[in-house]
Amino acid sequence: MLENIICFLTNLLSFDAQFPLLFTQFYFWAFFALVFAGLTLLKKKILQRNTFLMFVSLFFYFKTSGLFVILLLFTTLNCFWVGKRIDVTVNLKKRKWFVFAGIFINLLLLAYFKYAYFFTSIYNSMFNSDVEIVNYLALWANNFTRSTYFRVDNIILPVGISFYTFQSISYIIDVYRRRISHTSNFFDFGFFVSFFPGLVAGPIIRANQFMPQLYKKFFLSRRQFGKAVFWILNGLIKKLILSDYLAVNFVDRVIENPHFFTSFENLAAIFVYSLQVYADFSGYTDIAIGVAMLMGFYMPKNFNSPYKATNAGDFWKRWHISLSTWLKDYLYIPLGGNRKGKFRTNVNTMLTMLLGGLWHGASWNFVIWGGLNGLGILIFKRWRKFDNAKRMGITLFFFNLSFLFYVLFPYPALKIATVWTGIICLGGLLSYFYVDFYQRKPLTKLNRGWSIFLTFLFITFTRLFFRSGSNLDPSEQASHAWKTAKVIVNQIGGTWNWAQIPEIIVTYWAVFLLFALGMFIHWFPERWKRWYRLNFALLPLWVIGISVVVVVFVVYQFITADLQPFIYFQF
Repeated sequence: MLENIICFLTNLLSFDAQFPLLFTQFYFWAFFALVFAGLTLLKKKILQRNTFLMFVSLFFYFKTSGLFVILLLFTTLNCFWVGKRIDVTVNLKKRKWFVFAGIFINLLLLAYFKYAYFFTSIYNSMFNSDVEIVNYLALWANNFTRSTYFRVDNIILPVGISFYTFQSISYIIDVYRRRISHTSNFFDFGFFVSFFPGLVAGPIIRANQFMPQLYKKFFLSRRQFGKAVFWILNGLIKKLILSDYLAVNFVDRVIENPHFFTSFENLAAIFVYSLQVYADFSGYTDIAIGVAMLMGFYMPKNFNSPYKATNAGDFWKRWHISLSTWLKDYLYIPLGGNRKGKFRTNVNTMLTMLLGGLWHGASWNFVIWGGLNGLGILIFKRWRKFDNAKRMGITLFFFNLSFLFYVLFPYPALKIATVWTGIICLGGLLSYFYVDFYQRKPLTKLNRGWSIFLTFLFITFTRLFFRSGSNLDPSEQASHAWKTAKVIVNQIGGTWNWAQIPEIIVTYWAVFLLFALGMFIHWFPERWKRWYRLNFALLPLWVIGISVVVVVFVVYQFITADLQPFIYFQF
């Protein structure tokens, strides 16, 4: 009996890389129940509450990432000390030096763990060398402990390092800018950095938004409780019904072996992936917001129906809002924003999007993905200034140019470009003839729908480079990602067997039905979504309880394999 108890506690308090603590596991909700019980006991004692939540957050990260919790603690200690030195130092040069030192250390750690393979690959390509990765931190740890516990030939990416690094950098900069004062209590600051709902996959929390909440007493109204439960259930549905089912039953099969599937299946996989990645990431955010709300804390909104965007710029105001606003405030504006003329504005926009792409992953595919999004933003800024005649002329020119190049050089990528410009040209022709020949006002709703459709097509195409660079070991990411993207492009732009399409749709009928249903709900008007969120929150508690049981039962019927990790864990 005693041995069984010891074994149970050992498993409970140890880290298992095969079974990290996820929102979609029963063990997480058992963990959260204990945390919530402790919170109710300490709700009136603010310092003790924050200290308690800091330590349980560190335990959560340990169960997710193992000994990388030491790295999180180091980042916390570094930023706490730097923030204090910046705030109490009067001399401007010294304050700037502390800012530089704090940011440099954070970025150095991020570069070491996330970009070592990428930078080494670039170096080897440029100088025709064969430099191999050595994990010097692991080597130092082995020497210090006189063991061989850590692998020195491999660098593992810590879960969530990009999120808590950017969060820490924003704190340092905001203290320097006098937007906030430094936090004098280490446990309060440690709680801010390690708050477990958003620790490993965001949203990125700003100190000036979150820290004032640390000193407020716990409060949870009846309506807030209902909203929190709604967000949690909504996130579980998105993750387990939409994201995991679409991934396991279609997307992953095609993307991992694109040459085994038809042109239509490759194209469909990219479209379905657009919904999958949204449902996965926004599902995590919904659960995180709900869990934080149950504890009396509020996290920023991270998504606003991104596939309703009418252009690439609008998309980035709706997608991963905490990152896009972070890049705007701490990169784009410091570079000069739009204050240095059109050319500098375009350069600043492009640099911001390229670095935003690189933030997501250490391969050229992510850089290309970020660059395409930046290019889309710049093109639209210019495009919206043209009248119908100019737009028609430009689209006809590029369609003919693409077609000519495809005739001369029948590459699959040029075939895709011809089809893409042809779709834009067709829509432009219909709009041109309607407005100029019938002399009527533009069809506002129809034009908006067409803009949403084109933007979704554009974003979906860029996802090709995003997905092919995901779910890979860092040691092979840079080379393998580009090969995968190339094969998918060749398949989509290759020979189409139209007779097979009905059979494919019938074979994957559940996937396509779920995709259509997910997109239909996504395109609901925002007022409809607010209405059913509020009405769910106002339901009697016993009805909410039954809803929880029903939803949990239904979503777990969709689990056909091991639980899939959240996509943004790797970023």
